[in-house]
Amino acid sequence: MSKLIKMLRSSAESDKAKALLSLDLLDNKAVGIGDHSTEDFYKNAEDALLMLVDADDRIATLEKYFPPTQQVL
Repeated sequence: MSKLIKMLRSSAESDKAKALLSLDLLDNKAVGIGDHSTEDFYKNAEDALLMLVDADDRIATLEKYFPPTQQVL
């Protein structure tokens, strides 16, 4: 796997981890988030979900076109 593909995959995996953490915090520790309106809470949840979907799509696309066993030049 080329360094470029590794970087792209790492970036997508990082975004996925951030999104999952955000969703977990919103779901399980929302009381600790602070002075946010309900609208902020919903927007943060939607943003985290969109980040997760985007990251999963990026990972799937990389796996489809650049399988881990394939040599990329």
